[in-house]
Formats: sequence, structure tokens, C-alpha cells
Amino acid sequence: MERVVLRFLLASAVILTAATVISGERVNETSATAELVWSKGKLESDLLSKPEPGNSDYLSAGADVDDHDDLDGGFSSLDGVLRWAIGHSDPAKLKESAEDVQRLSASELQKRQLEIKELIEKMNMPSDAQLMQIAIDDLNNSSSSLEDRQRALQELLILVEPLDNANDLNKLGGLAIVIQELNHPDPDIRRLSAWVLGKACQNNPVVQKQILELGALTKLIKMVKSTSIEEAIKALYAVSALIRNNLSSQELFYAEAGDTMLQEILSNSSSDIRLHRKAVFLVADLVECQLENLARAESPFFRNRFFLKSVVDLTASTDLDLQEKALVAIKNLLQLKTTEVLIFKDFCDLNGSLVRMRQQLLDLMASEDHRDYAVDLENLRREVELIFHEKLGKVMKVPTRRDISAPMQFL
Repeated sequence: MERVVLRFLLASAVILTAATVISGERVNETSATAELVWSKGKLESDLLSKPEPGNSDYLSAGADVDDHDDLDGGFSSLDGVLRWAIGHSDPAKLKESAEDVQRLSASELQKRQLEIKELIEKMNMPSDAQLMQIAIDDLNNSSSSLEDRQRALQELLILVEPLDNANDLNKLGGLAIVIQELNHPDPDIRRLSAWVLGKACQNNPVVQKQILELGALTKLIKMVKSTSIEEAIKALYAVSALIRNNLSSQELFYAEAGDTMLQEILSNSSSDIRLHRKAVFLVADLVECQLENLARAESPFFRNRFFLKSVVDLTASTDLDLQEKALVAIKNLLQLKTTEVLIFKDFCDLNGSLVRMRQQLLDLMASEDHRDYAVDLENLRREVELIFHEKLGKVMKVPTRRDISAPMQFL
């Protein structure tokens, strides 16, 4: 009964919030209902539209949500929950419900808001651990509907972001149950399950170890090859979070042919650009970890000429964010002890790629809107070029920002 009331309160709050925003009325922060943190400053079109997936527009610099994914999925307040709930509700149904509420007079609307506030105050609001247990129980209930399972996973996605909550997930039996949902026939359930796992283990060695021991990495790597792009993206996000700065999980990643999976994504020009971004970001991260652990043997994967060419080829993308991630990966790869620079020169044509990229960035610098980012990217490109030429035994002058508009002089 408690969970039904909680969900009713959230739904009511969402509808009342949407109605208030649509009608142009705002609840003052100092009003009696301020504790409900009604959403402010949103247009009707913002609240009633679902978020669009990342696009591959030419000037989408820094648009990769998932790489810092890192940023997606977590809320630190009821305000965030309400905004998320509005954004992920059915726009037509939400608008219809909101219009019904709009027909209420100001005093009736205020009364409804006060009723919700009073009901919340009368209840003993459950702890995060109790809310997590409720969601876990829903997932563990074979009679739960698809909608209930989706809702439970969405609730866990919010709840596991704090470190303590993430550490409690396994104590409550939740990790094994979420991992079990990776085998669910519905792709959205699998997507959400992978997302929860990635969120829970991000920068958390304790949860990384627990997930590894439960055998989820193998399944997640297979999910990256899913025909459902959204499922594949979240699976790759989870894989990245699981093996980041974790040498034992990286060993298992290579043993499970994770490197082959990455190469397949990078070499496939038809792959979703979000997968390209995540894959090359993971490559850069893996190489950086290797550079920080010099006593560890370098993976043969980093010397594979076809893999190296697939990374260099990404610099020809029209997506600046992808270009930046590719440059960081190349920079790290060039610094490995086993790097064969002639492969970069002759097989990958890195010099030609860098020259072409320079011209593209110079063209972008002519635009005031994109100059700053183009300058930063050009500085990174020059750094890569310098490392490359040093590897070849050549000397190159790297101009300062003051020289950015002048033609580069190569010695």
C-alpha cells in the first residue's frame, strides 16, 4: 500500500506541476507548498517533450552524454525527479491530465497542492534502503508487469547514484536480481538494467568487484552487439564503468574478446556515432591505465595495425567531439613502449590525417561561435603531431595561441 501511495503522490505532483507551468502560474518558493519543490522556469514545450537522443551534427562538440555518463540518470533532489518524470511521461496523457487540473480554480489548485503536502507530512517517508528494497522486490516478483519492472529499474537508477546506496545494493540482494534482468526478453528492460549496473559501479571498486564475481561482464559485452542501439549504448557504458581503473576486470575484458568488440565498432562506419564516441573513449582510458602501470605487459591489441587505423580514421569525422576523443586515444597510443610509429606513418597515414584535420579546424576558427573549441582542439592536434614527429626523429615547432592565426612552420 505504501508504495502505491508514494507513486500516486509523485504522479499527482507531476500533473500539478505541469498544469501550473502550462497555465503560466508559478508557485512561490516561500509558499506553503515550497517543500514540494515545484518545477520553475520551464516552457510547456520543454516539459511535455521527451529528450532527444544524441545527434551527430557537425558542430556537436562535447555532446556525448554517455561518456561522462556518466552524467545521465542521476537526481539529487525531488525537483530533479519531477523534471525527469515529466520528461519521460507520455506527452499526450500528461497534457490531458494537466488540462483537467487547469480547469480547477486557483483556490482548488492550491487546495490540491496542500492535500498532497499534508499527506506527505503525515507519512513516515521511507529511507533510501527501503525504497531500494521495494524496487528490488518488484523485480523479484515474477507477476510484476513490464511497466512495474521498468519503473523499479528507473527508481534504482536514481537511488544507486550515492556511493553508500550503491554499496548497499548487493547487501539487499539487488545486484544479482538486476543482473538477472539482463536476460529479460524486453530490450528496454535490458537497457535499464545495464544502465543501473554502470551507474552503481562507476568509480566504485567495491561494486565493480561484486559485479565481476557475479559474472555480468560477459553478458554485457555480448549486449554491446545488440541490434537495439539504445541497449548497445548502455551496455557499452556499463562495460566502461566496470573496467575503468580496474586491472583485474580489464584482464577479463581481454579474455572475453572485449578488444575485438571495440575494433568491430570502430571499424564499422555505419555504427551509431554514440557507440564510436564511447568505444574510442574506452580505448583512450585503457591505454592511459596501461601508461600508469608500466610494469604490466602491454596488450597485443594496442599494436594491431587494423585497430590503429580504425582509430586514426575517426579523425576524419565531421563530429568534433569524436575527433577530440580520437586524438586523445592516438596521443596515448603513441606513448606506449611497444608503439611501432611506422605503422602510424605508412599504414594509418596519421600525418595526412593530421594535416587534413588542421585545415578543417582553421576553417572553423573563422567562425566566432566555434573558434574557442576549434583552438583547443587544434592545440591537442598539434600535441599529437609533435609526439608523432618526435617518434619519427623529426623536430617540429609548436606555435603558441598568439600564433594561432599564422601559418605553421615545419622544420
